[in-house]
Amino acid sequence: MQLHFRPLHLPLALALLLGSHAVLAQGRPATPKAAAAPSAAQPETSAEELSAELFYEILVGEMAAGQGDMVNAMALMLEAARQSGSEQLYRRATELGLQSRSGDRALSAAQEWKHAFPQSRDANRYVLQLLLALNRVSESLQPLQQEIAFTPAASKPASFLAIAQLYSRVSDKSLAAAVVEQALAKELRKPDTGPAAWATVGHLRIVAGQKELALDAARKSHAMAPDNGAAALLALELMEADMPEAEPLVQGYLKHSPSATIRMAYARVLMGYERNAQAREQLEIITNENPEFADAWLALAGLQFQNGEPEAAQRSLDQFIPLAEKVPDDSTRQAVLTQAYLMHASIALQQRNDKAASQWLDKIEDGHAILNVQSLRATILARQGQLPQARALIRAVPTRSPAQEKLKRRAEIQLLRDAGAPQEAYLLQRTLLDQSPEDNDIAYDTAILADKAGKYDTAEALLRGVIERQPTHHHAYNALGYSLAERGIRLDEAKTLIQKALDLAPNDPFILDSLGWVEFQQGRKTEALAILEKAYGLRNDVDIAAHLGEVLWQLGDKTRARTIWQQALARDPQNDTLRATLKRLGVRP
Repeated sequence: MQLHFRPLHLPLALALLLGSHAVLAQGRPATPKAAAAPSAAQPETSAEELSAELFYEILVGEMAAGQGDMVNAMALMLEAARQSGSEQLYRRATELGLQSRSGDRALSAAQEWKHAFPQSRDANRYVLQLLLALNRVSESLQPLQQEIAFTPAASKPASFLAIAQLYSRVSDKSLAAAVVEQALAKELRKPDTGPAAWATVGHLRIVAGQKELALDAARKSHAMAPDNGAAALLALELMEADMPEAEPLVQGYLKHSPSATIRMAYARVLMGYERNAQAREQLEIITNENPEFADAWLALAGLQFQNGEPEAAQRSLDQFIPLAEKVPDDSTRQAVLTQAYLMHASIALQQRNDKAASQWLDKIEDGHAILNVQSLRATILARQGQLPQARALIRAVPTRSPAQEKLKRRAEIQLLRDAGAPQEAYLLQRTLLDQSPEDNDIAYDTAILADKAGKYDTAEALLRGVIERQPTHHHAYNALGYSLAERGIRLDEAKTLIQKALDLAPNDPFILDSLGWVEFQQGRKTEALAILEKAYGLRNDVDIAAHLGEVLWQLGDKTRARTIWQQALARDPQNDTLRATLKRLGVRP
């Protein structure tokens, strides 16, 4: 069986396993002795002590290796190892087997090495890695058990992480989970190693698609040590795999003395669920308790900006930038600073401060961000009445792949949409749809632009196509329901569609806004007010503010309506929904 090994180097997963004691402490394992790549064998016995015949065998073997004849080189080196009883020569024979690109030959040499030196941890590791590379997972139980036995007690929880990474790459995921669970049987019962062992088993069950069993493992891990981060990390992994039942385990862990890193991971998962208010709570805890935790400041700034709080976002960015400037790695530092500068520029644009936006963009040196930079510069040009020049600026951005070309096209579409040119935006978006007619995201975006361009039948057909292909696409249900409600037609159907969207994404502020709006259109103003108040509390959005203000206005609370509209105008004076609302009502806030 031919395997394509990189000569003399073990894969990263094994390197992690061999250097597992350093995984959690430093984030990067030390290079293990077993993964070293000597250019030639270094026998433990000096040349003078070797017989002439043995010395000749080693020499000829190395000469054969130098000429690329790895098969004969390995055979000669293995024979020399048998004669001399040298572990170093067994190692060299195994490495030559790897270089011959034959996993079976390398495994045979490693097994001989292990047989000759039963207590050699290096030999056992080679056997384990090679068995997995050859997909002989069931045979890996004994060497895995031996590796676990070799590992010092204090290092075992960290080594389990490497085991999970190693076994998650094999083809038979279910078998991998079963073998690892069997190998960890003793560790699962121990108070000191049980939480990490169960988390390891749980991770492999997720990889195998056994999410319910993984949740059971997470609960067992948490029950053994509620303050251990292993169960919390597994629970977060389950949440990302659409298992919200795991969230209480994370919340239970956070009641103790949680790691800021795990709290940050929880905040990111919450953002993935679009539960931004709760994510923000977690980020604020991190920034209060660990003000040097840079990632939390950047994520918090993003949520604040998204929620219509530009000044708060600027303050968070001002906390983030000095921390980011201390990042030692040049590429990482440049990448994270670019994110901050782009957000600062976006805030300045929202505040109609084009000069400040340009100054922030001038700070960006990362060539990978050129499309983002030029898109914002194009926005400035479009505001100055130079839309053709703005479009040309985006079109001039070089691309190297169809994916990059698609991103550039989308940037131009967004420019047209923001510039109040929905017809042009729709026509350009159609070119993307023609290229990928079954792409639900593209079809959805095309439907939204069709609706804005007044092509309602086209929009509805596209949205119904998305729903048919992806019945869980809550945005499509919401968009179609809102379109009907906005036009005041088929309101019962609109409400059914929006309620379906809300069932799929509970507490989504935009869907709640749609539901409140259809209630208002049906004449249920009090019910509409309660729903819109909830939506506005979840997301301080200008469109939601426009609707809430109108309901308040119709209910007679004109003072509060004006206040909400004034705040919304300060954030986005060009918002179409808000401007249309004020014009229709004849209001000058």
